[in-house]
Amino acid sequence: MTRFAISVLLVLPGAGWIAHLAPRDIDTPITVRLAEWKVELGAASVPAGTVTFRITNAGTIPHAFEVEGRGIEKETPVVQPGGSTSLTVELTPGRYEVYCPVGEGAHKKMGMLAHLEVTGGTRRNGTTPADAPKEPAQSKPPRALSITGGGPVVQILPGPFPFADSAAAVIRARPVDQQADLTHKEQEGPYSNRVARIAGAMSIEAWDLGPTRDSVAGTAKFKTQDGANWRVVIDRVQTKDIPFNPRFGGVIMGLFYHGASGLHTPLVPTIQSAVALWAYAHVYRNDSLVTDTAMVHVMLLSRTRRDGDFALQCWDCSKKPVEELQLQVTPSPGQPPFDAPGGFLFVNWERSRARPA
Repeated sequence: MTRFAISVLLVLPGAGWIAHLAPRDIDTPITVRLAEWKVELGAASVPAGTVTFRITNAGTIPHAFEVEGRGIEKETPVVQPGGSTSLTVELTPGRYEVYCPVGEGAHKKMGMLAHLEVTGGTRRNGTTPADAPKEPAQSKPPRALSITGGGPVVQILPGPFPFADSAAAVIRARPVDQQADLTHKEQEGPYSNRVARIAGAMSIEAWDLGPTRDSVAGTAKFKTQDGANWRVVIDRVQTKDIPFNPRFGGVIMGLFYHGASGLHTPLVPTIQSAVALWAYAHVYRNDSLVTDTAMVHVMLLSRTRRDGDFALQCWDCSKKPVEELQLQVTPSPGQPPFDAPGGFLFVNWERSRARPA
């Protein structure tokens, strides 16, 4: 917003006099387009003052819009796909984050973040930008973790998803091709209550350094229900987009997703993860190489399974302790299934821990 005064000489019939029009405010509009997974602004900078964001959700899932910086933190309600809304705020000079706050920051972590520069001199209260309060320093989350599997080790076998009713509404909101895939996994998928107690160990280090610099290294060894000994050597990140879920790949720290979050498959309870990563691995069965291009997904996540029978215990597990280390290993596209139930490997360490690497 720019605030200024205009002096105009008004000559009225029979009397000449000078009138000063009062200062007025200019409301600066800026368009915002939300989609998976980006925030597109109609302008990279605006003058200080009143700014109205005109927001459209051009994506396929619900989003929202938030402005944060210099003591300001305001957001819109959730906007459904195809919907629109607006947000008017008073902005002083400085740099602001604008992002989607849906999913406790998950959408923001997936790339729905942009920055807005607000320019100008005198602020409404008469202070200059140099007088403005400084933003408090933000503590940075760890960008590298060393993770060790611990506690009971269980193999998850294919079977029906226990929370099919809860997931049904989320599945219905997906495109038709996704609905078919999810419905199949709902009936005979990798998140079931068919669990076998086994033995094994796993350790992995993960670095979240950006889309082209992420790195992983680790090994898992375990004996499955059928007595086979498996070794999974993880040494390369997988950064290609996951089908139906673009921007999943590499290493992501602190992601809230799955379940009803709108991120990735709903056929997992809603969880909070310390780390989620996608990688390639060499896989050995009874010391014989099976493949060196296996696809691996690892999460250190909030506990989803209960003690005793290790059945899934909640549809929203995001408030549970983050201590469940989950390893999923599948063949690459076009490769034969593994010699294991369902053709995949799915192993959990239920009392795991992480420390900065």
